[in-house]
Amino acid sequence: MFATPAYAQAAGGGAGAIAQFIPLILIFAIMYFLMIRPQQKRVKQHRELVAALKKGDQVVTQGGVIGKVTSVRDDELEVEIASGVKVRVVRSTITTVLNKTTPVAANS
Repeated sequence: MFATPAYAQAAGGGAGAIAQFIPLILIFAIMYFLMIRPQQKRVKQHRELVAALKKGDQVVTQGGVIGKVTSVRDDELEVEIASGVKVRVVRSTITTVLNKTTPVAANS
């Protein structure tokens, strides 16, 4: 029997296996810092923006409708889009707040 060259070669060391995973780990780290982390920050900012909505804020919905918040409930808002025209929208569909209402200072 003759030994083929593939069987005659010695097995590789353990350092080669670790070196193969280093590029995979680097790709994941780069992906995390360039894509995943900024998206998580945006989601957190949007969640805070939606939680801080109150009556009188002027908002834009995902559909592009601009209106003024007239009523705030648990999961939905009532938005006045024209005089006398009010629509109910889900709170999470608000994309931006154009004008925030400021609290009136108490006279002392």
